[in-house]
Amino acid sequence: MPDYMFLLESRLSPEQRAVMMRVQELSAAMGFNLYLTGGTVRDLITGASLRDLDFTVEGNPTKIARELEKGGAKILFEDEKLRHIEVLFGGDVEGSISAARDDHYVRPGTRPEVRWSTIMEDLRRRDFSLNAIAISLNPASRGLLLDPTNGLSDIERGEVRALTIHSFTNQPVRLLRVLRFSSRMGFKLEARTQEWFDLAIERELHKAISSEDSGGELRAVAREERPTVVLKAWEQHDLLEAINSNLAKRHADYDAIARLMKVREDLFTAGFRPRLATPMLLAVLGRLKDREQGAVLSKAGYRSSETELVLGFAQEADEAAKELSGRKTNAPIDAYRFIEKVPLDQVAYLLAESRNSAALSKIRAYLNKWRPVRIGLPLVATELETLGMERGAKFDSIVEQVFAVQLTGRGKTPEEREKILRKLSGIKEAPKKKEKKGAKGAEKAHGAPAAAGKHAEATAAAAKAATKAHHRERLGAGKPGAKPAAPSHGKSTAGAKKSGGRK
Repeated sequence: MPDYMFLLESRLSPEQRAVMMRVQELSAAMGFNLYLTGGTVRDLITGASLRDLDFTVEGNPTKIARELEKGGAKILFEDEKLRHIEVLFGGDVEGSISAARDDHYVRPGTRPEVRWSTIMEDLRRRDFSLNAIAISLNPASRGLLLDPTNGLSDIERGEVRALTIHSFTNQPVRLLRVLRFSSRMGFKLEARTQEWFDLAIERELHKAISSEDSGGELRAVAREERPTVVLKAWEQHDLLEAINSNLAKRHADYDAIARLMKVREDLFTAGFRPRLATPMLLAVLGRLKDREQGAVLSKAGYRSSETELVLGFAQEADEAAKELSGRKTNAPIDAYRFIEKVPLDQVAYLLAESRNSAALSKIRAYLNKWRPVRIGLPLVATELETLGMERGAKFDSIVEQVFAVQLTGRGKTPEEREKILRKLSGIKEAPKKKEKKGAKGAEKAHGAPAAAGKHAEATAAAAKAATKAHHRERLGAGKPGAKPAAPSHGKSTAGAKKSGGRK
Protein backbone atom coordinates (compact mmCIF):
# COMPACT_ATOMS: atom_id res chain seq x y z
CA MET A 1 0.00 0.00 0.00
CA PRO A 2 1.48 3.37 -0.98
CA ASP A 3 2.49 5.77 1.76
CA TYR A 4 0.24 8.64 0.71
CA MET A 5 1.40 10.93 3.51
CA PHE A 6 5.02 10.58 2.45
CA LEU A 7 4.01 11.06 -1.19
CA LEU A 8 2.00 14.14 -0.27
CA GLU A 9 4.70 15.80 1.81
CA SER A 10 7.34 15.11 -0.83
CA ARG A 11 5.19 16.78 -3.50
CA LEU A 12 4.08 19.84 -1.53
CA SER A 13 6.01 23.09 -1.75
CA PRO A 14 7.38 24.45 1.56
CA GLU A 15 4.60 27.05 1.59
CA GLN A 16 1.90 24.43 1.00
CA ARG A 17 3.36 22.19 3.69
CA ALA A 18 3.26 25.07 6.18
CA VAL A 19 -0.40 25.76 5.31
CA MET A 20 -1.36 22.12 5.76
CA MET A 21 0.32 21.97 9.17
CA ARG A 22 -1.44 25.17 10.30
CA VAL A 23 -4.90 23.94 9.23
CA GLN A 24 -4.22 20.63 11.00
CA GLU A 25 -3.33 22.46 14.22
CA LEU A 26 -6.48 24.61 14.12
CA SER A 27 -8.75 21.65 13.34
CA ALA A 28 -7.30 19.59 16.19
CA ALA A 29 -7.66 22.51 18.61
CA MET A 30 -11.34 22.92 17.64
CA GLY A 31 -12.08 19.19 17.73
CA PHE A 32 -12.81 18.85 13.99
CA ASN A 33 -11.88 15.89 11.82
CA LEU A 34 -9.91 17.14 8.82
CA TYR A 35 -9.37 15.61 5.37
CA LEU A 36 -7.58 16.54 2.19
CA THR A 37 -10.08 15.99 -0.62
CA GLY A 38 -11.06 16.52 -4.25
CA GLY A 39 -8.64 17.90 -6.78
CA THR A 40 -5.65 17.84 -4.44
CA VAL A 41 -5.85 14.07 -3.92
CA ARG A 42 -6.69 13.44 -7.58
CA ASP A 43 -3.68 15.45 -8.76
CA LEU A 44 -1.47 13.73 -6.20
CA ILE A 45 -2.42 10.29 -7.51
CA THR A 46 -2.16 11.22 -11.20
CA GLY A 47 1.19 12.98 -10.74
CA ALA A 48 -0.11 16.41 -11.79
CA SER A 49 1.17 19.57 -10.10
CA LEU A 50 -0.57 20.33 -6.79
CA ARG A 51 -2.04 23.72 -7.53
CA ASP A 52 -4.53 24.05 -4.67
CA LEU A 53 -5.14 22.59 -1.23
CA ASP A 54 -8.77 21.52 -0.75
CA PHE A 55 -9.73 20.68 2.84
CA THR A 56 -12.98 19.19 4.16
CA VAL A 57 -13.88 19.28 7.84
CA GLU A 58 -16.61 17.52 9.80
CA GLY A 59 -17.81 20.79 11.31
CA ASN A 60 -18.09 24.49 10.52
CA PRO A 61 -15.02 25.74 8.60
CA THR A 62 -15.83 29.40 9.30
CA LYS A 63 -14.04 29.26 12.65
CA ILE A 64 -10.89 27.95 10.99
CA ALA A 65 -11.08 30.60 8.27
CA ARG A 66 -11.34 33.41 10.82
CA GLU A 67 -8.25 32.16 12.66
CA LEU A 68 -6.38 31.93 9.37
CA GLU A 69 -7.35 35.52 8.58
CA LYS A 70 -5.67 36.64 11.78
CA GLY A 71 -2.46 35.09 10.44
CA GLY A 72 -2.64 36.97 7.14
CA ALA A 73 -4.79 34.70 4.96
CA LYS A 74 -7.39 36.32 2.67
CA ILE A 75 -10.93 35.10 2.07
CA LEU A 76 -11.51 35.15 -1.69
CA PHE A 77 -15.06 33.79 -1.73
CA GLU A 78 -17.48 32.47 0.87
CA ASP A 79 -20.72 30.54 0.35
CA GLU A 80 -22.41 30.62 3.73
CA LYS A 81 -25.21 28.31 2.61
CA LEU A 82 -22.85 25.51 1.54
CA ARG A 83 -20.17 26.42 4.09
CA HIS A 84 -17.58 26.59 1.33
CA ILE A 85 -14.73 29.10 1.65
CA GLU A 86 -12.04 29.82 -0.94
CA VAL A 87 -8.87 31.09 0.72
CA LEU A 88 -5.57 32.64 -0.29
CA PHE A 89 -3.32 31.24 2.42
CA GLY A 90 0.06 32.59 3.46
CA GLY A 91 2.87 32.15 0.94
CA ASP A 92 0.46 32.79 -1.95
CA VAL A 93 -1.08 29.31 -1.61
CA GLU A 94 -4.63 28.97 -2.92
CA GLY A 95 -7.17 26.49 -1.61
CA SER A 96 -10.52 25.96 0.01
CA ILE A 97 -12.11 24.73 3.22
CA SER A 98 -15.54 23.11 3.09
CA ALA A 99 -17.92 21.42 5.48
CA ALA A 100 -18.70 17.74 4.89
CA ARG A 101 -22.26 17.60 3.56
CA ASP A 102 -24.83 15.45 1.83
CA ASP A 103 -27.08 16.77 -0.97
CA HIS A 104 -30.58 15.31 -0.74
CA TYR A 105 -32.71 15.61 -3.90
CA VAL A 106 -36.46 15.31 -3.47
CA ARG A 107 -36.64 14.41 -7.17
CA PRO A 108 -34.09 14.56 -10.00
CA GLY A 109 -33.39 18.05 -11.29
CA THR A 110 -34.62 19.95 -8.22
CA ARG A 111 -32.40 22.02 -5.98
CA PRO A 112 -30.90 19.82 -3.27
CA GLU A 113 -31.51 20.00 0.43
CA VAL A 114 -28.15 20.40 2.19
CA ARG A 115 -27.44 18.27 5.24
CA TRP A 116 -24.20 18.31 7.26
CA SER A 117 -22.68 14.87 7.29
CA THR A 118 -19.59 12.70 7.74
CA ILE A 119 -16.72 12.54 5.27
CA MET A 120 -17.90 9.24 3.76
CA GLU A 121 -21.34 10.65 2.92
CA ASP A 122 -19.68 13.76 1.53
CA LEU A 123 -17.51 11.69 -0.82
CA ARG A 124 -20.44 9.60 -2.07
CA ARG A 125 -22.53 12.66 -3.02
CA ARG A 126 -19.79 14.07 -5.32
CA ASP A 127 -19.88 14.29 -9.10
CA PHE A 128 -17.27 11.81 -10.35
CA SER A 129 -15.39 8.97 -8.70
CA LEU A 130 -11.96 10.53 -9.30
CA ASN A 131 -13.07 13.49 -7.16
CA ALA A 132 -14.48 11.29 -4.38
CA ILE A 133 -11.17 10.37 -2.73
CA ALA A 134 -9.77 11.77 0.53
CA ILE A 135 -6.68 11.48 2.73
CA SER A 136 -7.11 11.69 6.48
CA LEU A 137 -5.09 14.38 8.29
CA ASN A 138 -6.21 13.29 11.76
CA PRO A 139 -3.63 12.07 14.32
CA ALA A 140 -5.16 8.59 14.73
CA SER A 141 -5.50 7.89 10.98
CA ARG A 142 -3.07 10.29 9.33
CA GLY A 143 -2.35 9.25 5.74
CA LEU A 144 -5.31 6.85 5.46
CA LEU A 145 -6.84 6.85 1.95
CA LEU A 146 -10.66 6.97 1.81
CA ASP A 147 -12.10 5.77 -1.51
CA PRO A 148 -15.73 4.63 -1.07
CA THR A 149 -16.57 4.82 -4.81
CA ASN A 150 -13.44 3.05 -6.11
CA GLY A 151 -12.16 6.16 -7.86
CA LEU A 152 -8.56 4.95 -7.67
CA SER A 153 -9.35 2.15 -10.14
CA ASP A 154 -10.96 4.62 -12.55
CA ILE A 155 -7.85 6.79 -12.44
CA GLU A 156 -5.67 3.77 -13.17
CA ARG A 157 -7.89 2.93 -16.18
CA GLY A 158 -7.89 6.58 -17.36
CA GLU A 159 -11.66 6.98 -17.13
CA VAL A 160 -14.05 9.62 -15.79
CA ARG A 161 -17.07 7.94 -14.21
CA ALA A 162 -20.22 9.67 -12.98
CA LEU A 163 -21.51 8.33 -9.66
CA THR A 164 -25.22 8.23 -10.48
CA ILE A 165 -27.56 8.04 -13.45
CA HIS A 166 -29.01 11.37 -12.32
CA SER A 167 -25.60 13.08 -12.21
CA PHE A 168 -26.21 15.36 -15.23
CA THR A 169 -29.92 15.74 -14.51
CA ASN A 170 -29.34 16.97 -10.97
CA GLN A 171 -26.53 19.35 -11.98
CA PRO A 172 -26.38 20.09 -15.75
CA VAL A 173 -23.13 22.05 -15.22
CA ARG A 174 -21.44 18.67 -14.90
CA LEU A 175 -21.70 18.44 -18.70
CA LEU A 176 -19.06 21.17 -18.85
CA ARG A 177 -17.14 19.77 -15.92
CA VAL A 178 -16.80 16.21 -17.21
CA LEU A 179 -15.28 17.50 -20.46
CA ARG A 180 -12.92 19.77 -18.53
CA PHE A 181 -11.59 16.86 -16.46
CA SER A 182 -11.35 14.40 -19.36
CA SER A 183 -9.62 16.96 -21.63
CA ARG A 184 -7.16 18.10 -18.98
CA MET A 185 -6.14 14.58 -17.98
CA GLY A 186 -6.45 12.87 -21.36
CA PHE A 187 -9.09 10.48 -19.96
CA LYS A 188 -12.10 9.02 -21.75
CA LEU A 189 -15.64 8.88 -20.41
CA GLU A 190 -16.62 5.57 -18.85
CA ALA A 191 -19.12 3.69 -21.06
CA ARG A 192 -22.27 4.34 -18.99
CA THR A 193 -21.17 7.91 -18.26
CA GLN A 194 -20.83 8.48 -22.01
CA GLU A 195 -24.40 7.18 -22.51
CA TRP A 196 -25.75 9.47 -19.80
CA PHE A 197 -23.80 12.39 -21.26
CA ASP A 198 -25.18 11.83 -24.77
CA LEU A 199 -28.72 11.49 -23.41
CA ALA A 200 -28.39 14.75 -21.46
CA ILE A 201 -27.18 16.59 -24.58
CA GLU A 202 -30.06 15.09 -26.57
CA ARG A 203 -32.49 16.39 -23.94
CA GLU A 204 -30.73 19.82 -24.12
CA LEU A 205 -30.00 19.88 -20.42
CA HIS A 206 -27.05 22.19 -21.14
CA LYS A 207 -29.55 24.98 -21.74
CA ALA A 208 -30.57 24.66 -18.10
CA ILE A 209 -27.08 25.47 -16.80
CA SER A 210 -27.37 28.49 -14.51
CA SER A 211 -25.27 31.62 -15.06
CA GLU A 212 -23.67 31.15 -11.67
CA ASP A 213 -22.62 27.59 -12.48
CA SER A 214 -21.29 28.49 -15.95
CA GLY A 215 -19.40 31.36 -14.37
CA GLY A 216 -17.73 28.90 -12.03
CA GLU A 217 -16.56 26.87 -15.03
CA LEU A 218 -15.28 30.03 -16.73
CA ARG A 219 -13.22 30.78 -13.63
CA ALA A 220 -11.97 27.21 -13.61
CA VAL A 221 -10.90 27.16 -17.26
CA ALA A 222 -8.91 30.38 -16.74
CA ARG A 223 -6.89 28.53 -14.10
CA GLU A 224 -6.24 25.47 -16.27
CA GLU A 225 -2.70 24.77 -17.43
CA ARG A 226 -4.04 23.90 -20.89
CA PRO A 227 -7.26 25.86 -21.36
CA THR A 228 -7.19 25.42 -25.13
CA VAL A 229 -8.01 21.69 -25.01
CA VAL A 230 -10.93 22.35 -22.64
CA LEU A 231 -12.38 25.19 -24.72
CA LYS A 232 -12.14 23.17 -27.93
CA ALA A 233 -13.86 20.22 -26.26
CA TRP A 234 -16.69 22.54 -25.23
CA GLU A 235 -16.89 23.91 -28.78
CA GLN A 236 -16.94 20.41 -30.24
CA HIS A 237 -20.06 19.60 -28.22
CA ASP A 238 -21.64 23.06 -28.73
CA LEU A 239 -21.39 23.77 -25.01
CA LEU A 240 -19.57 27.12 -25.24
CA GLU A 241 -23.01 28.61 -25.73
CA ALA A 242 -23.70 27.77 -22.10
CA ILE A 243 -20.89 30.14 -21.11
CA ASN A 244 -21.86 32.97 -23.44
CA SER A 245 -23.44 33.23 -26.90
CA ASN A 246 -20.99 35.94 -28.08
CA LEU A 247 -18.05 33.83 -26.98
CA ALA A 248 -19.51 30.85 -28.85
CA LYS A 249 -19.77 32.94 -32.07
CA ARG A 250 -16.41 34.73 -31.88
CA HIS A 251 -14.47 31.86 -30.24
CA ALA A 252 -11.66 32.25 -27.73
CA ASP A 253 -8.44 34.03 -28.72
CA TYR A 254 -6.31 30.90 -29.04
CA ASP A 255 -3.24 32.83 -30.24
CA ALA A 256 -3.27 34.97 -27.07
CA ILE A 257 -3.72 31.85 -24.95
CA ALA A 258 -0.74 30.18 -26.66
CA ARG A 259 1.47 33.23 -26.05
CA LEU A 260 0.57 33.29 -22.38
CA MET A 261 1.18 29.55 -22.01
CA LYS A 262 4.66 29.99 -23.53
CA VAL A 263 5.40 32.80 -21.05
CA ARG A 264 4.24 30.60 -18.17
CA GLU A 265 6.74 27.91 -19.21
CA ASP A 266 9.52 30.52 -19.29
CA LEU A 267 8.56 31.72 -15.81
CA PHE A 268 8.58 28.15 -14.52
CA THR A 269 12.09 27.74 -15.94
CA ALA A 270 13.15 30.93 -14.15
CA GLY A 271 11.93 29.49 -10.84
CA PHE A 272 8.49 31.11 -10.53
CA ARG A 273 5.08 29.55 -9.96
CA PRO A 274 2.80 32.06 -11.69
CA ARG A 275 -0.95 32.35 -11.08
CA LEU A 276 -2.30 33.65 -14.37
CA ALA A 277 -6.08 33.44 -13.94
CA THR A 278 -6.74 37.11 -14.77
CA PRO A 279 -4.54 37.47 -17.89
CA MET A 280 -5.72 34.03 -19.07
CA LEU A 281 -9.34 35.10 -18.67
CA LEU A 282 -8.59 38.17 -20.77
CA ALA A 283 -6.97 35.93 -23.39
CA VAL A 284 -10.06 33.70 -23.48
CA LEU A 285 -12.27 36.77 -23.99
CA GLY A 286 -9.71 38.48 -26.25
CA ARG A 287 -11.92 38.55 -29.37
CA LEU A 288 -14.71 40.39 -27.57
CA LYS A 289 -14.98 44.15 -27.12
CA ASP A 290 -14.58 45.67 -23.66
CA ARG A 291 -18.33 46.15 -23.28
CA GLU A 292 -18.97 42.56 -24.32
CA GLN A 293 -16.32 41.29 -21.90
CA GLY A 294 -18.04 43.16 -19.07
CA ALA A 295 -21.36 41.56 -20.01
CA VAL A 296 -19.82 38.07 -19.97
CA LEU A 297 -18.29 38.61 -16.54
CA SER A 298 -21.49 40.10 -15.12
CA LYS A 299 -23.54 37.16 -16.38
CA ALA A 300 -20.95 34.75 -15.01
CA GLY A 301 -21.56 36.04 -11.50
CA TYR A 302 -18.46 38.21 -11.11
CA ARG A 303 -18.92 40.98 -8.57
CA SER A 304 -18.55 44.57 -9.83
CA SER A 305 -15.22 44.93 -8.03
CA GLU A 306 -13.94 41.72 -9.67
CA THR A 307 -15.12 42.89 -13.10
CA GLU A 308 -13.35 46.23 -12.68
CA LEU A 309 -10.18 44.44 -11.64
CA VAL A 310 -10.24 42.20 -14.73
CA LEU A 311 -11.13 44.93 -17.22
CA GLY A 312 -8.56 47.36 -15.78
CA PHE A 313 -5.78 44.78 -15.63
CA ALA A 314 -4.29 45.47 -19.08
CA GLN A 315 -4.17 49.23 -18.52
CA GLU A 316 -2.47 48.81 -15.14
CA ALA A 317 0.15 46.51 -16.67
CA ASP A 318 0.78 48.97 -19.52
CA GLU A 319 1.31 51.80 -17.02
CA ALA A 320 3.89 49.68 -15.22
CA ALA A 321 5.67 49.07 -18.53
CA LYS A 322 5.67 52.79 -19.29
CA GLU A 323 7.24 53.60 -15.94
CA LEU A 324 9.75 50.80 -16.36
CA SER A 325 10.94 52.28 -19.66
CA GLY A 326 11.32 55.77 -18.17
CA ARG A 327 14.35 57.60 -16.80
CA LYS A 328 13.70 56.65 -13.18
CA THR A 329 14.59 53.05 -13.95
CA ASN A 330 17.59 53.63 -16.23
CA ALA A 331 20.01 52.16 -13.69
CA PRO A 332 19.80 48.34 -13.53
CA ILE A 333 19.40 48.37 -9.74
CA ASP A 334 16.42 50.76 -10.01
CA ALA A 335 14.83 48.61 -12.71
CA TYR A 336 15.41 45.49 -10.60
CA ARG A 337 13.71 46.99 -7.55
CA PHE A 338 10.79 48.22 -9.65
CA ILE A 339 10.16 44.86 -11.34
CA GLU A 340 10.27 43.11 -7.96
CA LYS A 341 7.19 45.09 -6.93
CA VAL A 342 5.20 44.42 -10.12
CA PRO A 343 2.72 41.51 -9.67
CA LEU A 344 3.88 38.39 -11.48
CA ASP A 345 0.68 38.08 -13.52
CA GLN A 346 1.29 41.61 -14.89
CA VAL A 347 4.87 40.67 -15.77
CA ALA A 348 3.54 37.62 -17.64
CA TYR A 349 0.93 39.70 -19.47
CA LEU A 350 3.58 42.21 -20.60
CA LEU A 351 5.87 39.45 -21.87
CA ALA A 352 2.97 38.01 -23.86
CA GLU A 353 1.31 41.17 -25.17
CA SER A 354 3.41 44.32 -24.72
CA ARG A 355 5.32 46.03 -27.55
CA ASN A 356 7.33 48.24 -25.21
CA SER A 357 10.80 47.00 -26.16
CA ALA A 358 12.62 48.95 -23.43
CA ALA A 359 10.43 47.50 -20.68
CA LEU A 360 10.60 43.99 -22.13
CA SER A 361 14.39 44.16 -22.33
CA LYS A 362 14.61 44.98 -18.63
CA ILE A 363 12.10 42.28 -17.68
CA ARG A 364 14.09 39.65 -19.59
CA ALA A 365 17.31 40.87 -17.99
CA TYR A 366 15.62 40.59 -14.60
CA LEU A 367 14.57 36.98 -15.24
CA ASN A 368 17.68 35.67 -16.99
CA LYS A 369 20.59 37.75 -15.64
CA TRP A 370 19.79 39.80 -12.57
CA ARG A 371 17.99 37.18 -10.50
CA PRO A 372 20.84 34.63 -10.88
CA VAL A 373 23.22 37.34 -9.65
CA ARG A 374 20.93 37.92 -6.68
CA ILE A 375 20.91 34.21 -5.90
CA GLY A 376 24.72 34.25 -5.79
CA LEU A 377 24.86 37.19 -3.38
CA PRO A 378 25.59 35.03 -0.28
CA LEU A 379 29.01 34.33 -1.83
CA VAL A 380 29.75 38.07 -1.79
CA ALA A 381 28.82 38.18 1.89
CA THR A 382 31.21 35.32 2.61
CA GLU A 383 34.02 37.07 0.73
CA LEU A 384 33.43 40.28 2.70
CA GLU A 385 33.46 38.35 5.95
CA THR A 386 36.74 36.71 4.92
CA LEU A 387 38.29 40.16 4.51
CA GLY A 388 37.62 40.72 8.21
CA MET A 389 34.39 42.74 8.34
CA GLU A 390 31.78 41.84 10.95
CA ARG A 391 28.15 41.41 9.98
CA GLY A 392 25.80 44.27 10.67
CA ALA A 393 23.96 47.16 8.99
CA LYS A 394 27.07 48.45 7.22
CA PHE A 395 27.97 44.91 6.15
CA ASP A 396 24.53 44.42 4.55
CA SER A 397 24.72 47.83 2.89
CA ILE A 398 28.06 47.01 1.28
CA VAL A 399 26.73 43.66 -0.03
CA GLU A 400 23.79 45.49 -1.62
CA GLN A 401 26.16 48.02 -3.18
CA VAL A 402 28.20 45.20 -4.67
CA PHE A 403 24.98 43.71 -6.06
CA ALA A 404 24.20 47.04 -7.76
CA VAL A 405 27.71 47.06 -9.25
CA GLN A 406 27.34 43.45 -10.45
CA LEU A 407 24.14 44.32 -12.33
CA THR A 408 26.26 46.62 -14.51
CA GLY A 409 28.49 43.69 -15.53
CA ARG A 410 31.39 44.30 -13.15
CA GLY A 411 32.65 42.09 -10.33
CA LYS A 412 32.35 38.79 -12.16
CA THR A 413 35.65 37.33 -10.94
CA PRO A 414 36.76 36.90 -7.30
CA GLU A 415 39.68 39.30 -7.90
CA GLU A 416 37.35 42.02 -9.19
CA ARG A 417 34.95 41.54 -6.31
CA GLU A 418 37.78 41.74 -3.77
CA LYS A 419 38.90 45.09 -5.15
CA ILE A 420 35.33 46.41 -5.04
CA LEU A 421 34.77 45.09 -1.51
CA ARG A 422 38.01 46.63 -0.24
CA LYS A 423 37.14 49.97 -1.79
CA LEU A 424 33.63 50.04 -0.31
CA SER A 425 34.63 48.73 3.11
CA GLY A 426 37.89 50.65 3.46
CA ILE A 427 39.79 47.45 4.27
CA LYS A 428 43.27 47.85 2.77
CA GLU A 429 45.42 45.02 1.55
CA ALA A 430 48.24 44.05 3.94
CA PRO A 431 51.66 45.47 2.75
CA LYS A 432 54.15 42.97 1.32
CA LYS A 433 57.47 42.42 3.26
CA LYS A 434 60.53 44.01 1.56
CA GLU A 435 63.90 42.07 1.46
CA LYS A 436 67.03 43.89 2.81
CA LYS A 437 69.82 44.87 0.36
CA GLY A 438 72.59 43.58 2.69
CA ALA A 439 71.11 40.14 2.59
CA LYS A 440 71.14 40.15 -1.20
CA GLY A 441 74.87 41.29 -1.23
CA ALA A 442 75.83 38.56 1.18
CA GLU A 443 74.08 36.05 -1.02
CA LYS A 444 76.14 37.18 -4.01
CA ALA A 445 79.38 37.11 -1.99
CA HIS A 446 78.58 33.63 -0.76
CA GLY A 447 77.89 32.48 -4.28
CA ALA A 448 81.22 33.75 -5.80
CA PRO A 449 83.65 31.45 -3.83
CA ALA A 450 81.43 28.53 -4.55
CA ALA A 451 81.70 29.20 -8.28
CA ALA A 452 85.48 29.64 -8.05
CA GLY A 453 85.83 26.34 -6.19
CA LYS A 454 83.85 24.51 -8.85
CA HIS A 455 86.14 25.93 -11.57
CA ALA A 456 89.33 24.82 -9.67
CA GLU A 457 87.92 21.31 -9.28
CA ALA A 458 87.24 21.08 -13.00
CA THR A 459 90.78 22.24 -13.89
CA ALA A 460 92.39 19.70 -11.53
CA ALA A 461 90.34 16.87 -13.01
CA ALA A 462 91.40 17.82 -16.56
CA ALA A 463 95.15 17.87 -15.58
CA LYS A 464 94.86 14.47 -13.92
CA ALA A 465 93.31 12.99 -17.03
CA ALA A 466 96.12 14.38 -19.25
CA THR A 467 98.82 12.84 -17.00
CA LYS A 468 97.19 9.41 -17.19
CA ALA A 469 97.08 9.61 -20.97
CA HIS A 470 100.81 10.49 -21.23
CA HIS A 471 101.76 7.60 -18.94
CA ARG A 472 99.85 5.13 -21.14
CA GLU A 473 101.66 6.40 -24.21
CA ARG A 474 105.10 5.78 -22.66
CA LEU A 475 104.17 2.26 -21.60
CA GLY A 476 102.89 1.48 -25.08
CA ALA A 477 106.15 2.65 -26.76
CA GLY A 478 108.32 0.14 -24.78
CA LYS A 479 106.34 -2.95 -25.88
CA PRO A 480 107.55 -4.98 -28.95
CA GLY A 481 105.45 -4.47 -32.09
CA ALA A 482 103.84 -1.37 -30.67
CA LYS A 483 102.97 1.32 -33.12
CA PRO A 484 104.50 4.70 -32.62
CA ALA A 485 102.16 7.07 -30.87
CA ALA A 486 100.80 9.97 -32.77
CA PRO A 487 102.69 13.17 -32.12
CA SER A 488 101.19 15.36 -29.44
CA HIS A 489 101.33 19.07 -28.79
CA GLY A 490 103.26 20.88 -26.07
CA LYS A 491 105.81 19.23 -23.84
CA SER A 492 105.31 15.70 -25.23
CA THR A 493 106.44 16.87 -28.70
CA ALA A 494 109.66 18.37 -27.35
CA GLY A 495 110.49 15.11 -25.55
CA ALA A 496 110.17 13.15 -28.79
CA LYS A 497 112.72 15.43 -30.57
CA LYS A 498 115.33 14.90 -27.86
CA SER A 499 114.92 11.13 -28.05
CA GLY A 500 115.46 11.18 -31.85
CA GLY A 501 118.70 13.21 -31.46
CA ARG A 502 120.24 10.62 -29.14
CA LYS A 503 119.63 7.82 -31.68
